[in-house]
Parts: sequence; C-alpha cells; structure tokens
Amino acid sequence: MADRIGIAHIKATYNNTIIHITDITGTETIALASGGQVVKADRLEGSPTAALQAAKKAATAALEQGVKKLYIKVRSKGGQNGTRFPGPGAQPAIRTLTRAGMQIIGIEDVTPIPHGGCRKKGGKRGRRV
Repeated sequence: MADRIGIAHIKATYNNTIIHITDITGTETIALASGGQVVKADRLEGSPTAALQAAKKAATAALEQGVKKLYIKVRSKGGQNGTRFPGPGAQPAIRTLTRAGMQIIGIEDVTPIPHGGCRKKGGKRGRRV
C-alpha cells in the first residue's frame, strides 16, 4: 500500500499550539493534539515544550493510520487585532513531526491578513483611559 498523504494544520498562538492532521482533502480528521492536553498549567500551553509533546502525540496517531507524508500549514491568530507572527510552538512542532519519521512535502503560512475590512473597536475618539 502506498503512503498516505496528509495535511498538518498547526495553529500557533502565544496562548496555545494546536496540531490537527487531516487527509489530503482536509475533511477527515486523522489526529488532533494541543498544548493544553499535555501540560497541567494554563501558562505553559503555548510553550515550545508543550508543542513538542503535542506534535509527538499527533505524529504517532497519524503514523498508526498510515500517514507518512505531510503538507504543513502554519497559522497564527492574524485578522484585525491578532498578531501575524506564529507563536513560540510553531517551529518545535514542525521539527518534531520530521523527527517522528514523517516526510514533509511543503510548508505554507495561511495566517489571515486583513485588507481594510472591518473597523477597529473603540469608537470615533478611540479608547479613553
């Protein structure tokens, strides 16, 4: 049987890192893990250590399903008020997926970037402190 190809959706914010591995169409979930599943303290959810453990957990589940090759889509919060830069857990998660025996086909940044859409909250005169 040929190796299955999957997509690893990594959402890396400063508060958490979520690794979601799907099939090539993106509709069927193969593995799902987050930083909150592997650490006890809330402040550690977005740390590189938590991302490393979560990626290891997702990779073992995906390898059991027969997924050996991955496209990686990295996303941060983005949008109108979020940062465009991924959190501290993005790179350790990618590194762990390769160390687990997955072959990476490509890495893409899919952070939503606003282009003059909605108006920022705060009213006409801005936020008054």
